[in-house]
Amino acid sequence: MIENSTYPVVTEIMKITDTAEGGGTYLLDVKILYEEGGEPEEDQYLSRANDPYGINPQIRQWLSENPNAPVHAYEPPPTATDEEIREAMPRLTARQLRLGLLKNGFTQANVEAVLNAMPAGADKEAALIEWEYATEYKRTHPLIAMVGAALGLVDEQIDAMWAAALSL
Repeated sequence: MIENSTYPVVTEIMKITDTAEGGGTYLLDVKILYEEGGEPEEDQYLSRANDPYGINPQIRQWLSENPNAPVHAYEPPPTATDEEIREAMPRLTARQLRLGLLKNGFTQANVEAVLNAMPAGADKEAALIEWEYATEYKRTHPLIAMVGAALGLVDEQIDAMWAAALSL
């Protein structure tokens, strides 16, 4: 346990990992005791060299007393796939979607023509209902890809239009 007379108290430093920030900024896996008689809780803590607040002075004292403690290399997070990026895009309101299409030269009549050209059946009826009654749209909704492709748009163009429509 690290010497300290007030709570919280760092009871164990389990892992030290460098960060993209570098310069002695570490992400630590620690155990912290928040009150007398309690059980230490596992947590992560971001420690910067000159931070005088919270448990950081305890951590920095421990680091100075244990200069040979192993520091794990920083591993950047994996790059998100195009689908993951699209999944994370904010939803558009029906108004934003329609104005975004209009700003790019596509009218409601263009979209309705695509939907009306679908083969008769439940899929067509569902698409018409989605277009007419949805109050918001998700970038990854199948209707967006289908209408976009029918209008001659590739995913990257739809992404750019989507991002621009967010401010409408």
